[in-house]
Amino acid sequence: MSEDSHRPRLVILDFDGTFTDVEAEAGPFYEAYAHDVRALLGDGFEDDWKEAEAVIAQNPGLHGWLHDGRIVAPGDADPYLRATVIMNRIFDHRGLYSDLAERTNILQKLYFENYPKADTVFRPEAKDVVEGLLASDVPVWVVTNSATDDVQRKIDVLAPKGRERLRVLGNARKFIVTPPSSPDARFEQVPETLEVADLERPIFVRRGHYFDVLSGIWAETGTQPSETLVCGDIFELDLLLPAVLGAEVMLVTKPRTAGFEKTACAALERGSVIDELHPVLARLG
Repeated sequence: MSEDSHRPRLVILDFDGTFTDVEAEAGPFYEAYAHDVRALLGDGFEDDWKEAEAVIAQNPGLHGWLHDGRIVAPGDADPYLRATVIMNRIFDHRGLYSDLAERTNILQKLYFENYPKADTVFRPEAKDVVEGLLASDVPVWVVTNSATDDVQRKIDVLAPKGRERLRVLGNARKFIVTPPSSPDARFEQVPETLEVADLERPIFVRRGHYFDVLSGIWAETGTQPSETLVCGDIFELDLLLPAVLGAEVMLVTKPRTAGFEKTACAALERGSVIDELHPVLARLG
């Protein structure tokens, strides 16, 4: 990352995996998810599940989250996403739900109904860092694919000082590759795909719904992409689009963060790779 002395005027944070230890909190989610899958598929799905999980673990970048016929994230990026990728493989193996709209509705229902059942396990430094950010004069937003109310409840458990200043926007749908809701010259400059080292597929960059969310925040706060710091744990979902638009980005790693994500983020002009959250606060001085 090049030296950048300009203090950010806006901080945007992802939530799951960025604030939280997703692997530690996922046990109850998986238990409830398996119960619903058993009701859907019957007993005996466990062997298919283990086989799919093993294939994904061998190459999560290639065996990724498929949405509308495109891989939009690594298959092992977090437990919630992993469950969806596994179910897609099981449906394919069994020849079920070939209609993509029907399949997507089923998978979204499985996710949204079981996500609230997960434990809440924050990274050890999360409260200290969030309180430090909220004590600054910089607007701080959480932008997440999870439901707004679910994330609000989890943040209430963290109970940081200055909680009332922390804005949360859920259902960001960072995975949808589509034009924005209205034409924007900034988006027109975004390439359709990007090739990165050690990844056997292109990354789709033009995620219009995420752009709508980001541009709405920039309009409300009177800031620009170049004045923004975005932090997240999944490179192609959270960071690549804002980076291409000119934002500074930080990849917050987890034990399962893929090597290509670290390499790709570190190669960005305004990208860095961190293993805990204090460097985010340090950027505000």
